Amino acid sequence: MEKRYIHALPIQPTTRNYLPKKSSKGIQTDNPFANHLKAALDKPTSLTISKHARERIENRAISLSANDWLLIEEKIAQAKEMGINESLVMVKDVAFIISVTNETVITAMNREEAASQIFTNIDGAILLET
Repeated sequence: MEKRYIHALPIQPTTRNYLPKKSSKGIQTDNPFANHLKAALDKPTSLTISKHARERIENRAISLSANDWLLIEEKIAQAKEMGINESLVMVKDVAFIISVTNETVITAMNREEAASQIFTNIDGAILLET
């Protein structure tokens, strides 16, 4: 009599009903991390201005054009890629301290004020001439 060997194969489901539902963008919607990721991807890329910075901008009558803000946003994105966390950004006659990791303007001042300041806890500087 001939010997026959039977090898057991792992049982695999025949349907995909066990997978969570996916949204239209292919990201799982019932996963909290996936929801957070989707929200981050859908977020506009504009900088957030903190309450403190907003008050400084209003009190000092600081104004920049939309093009200046776009240029700052581009440079902040580049700084983020380089691993910078906090940056001094000087443009025209204005200086900003910006949290690159949070994409948030922390404070704003004119260049005269900035000239007499010591800036700490920054690891990058962006100087823009527009």
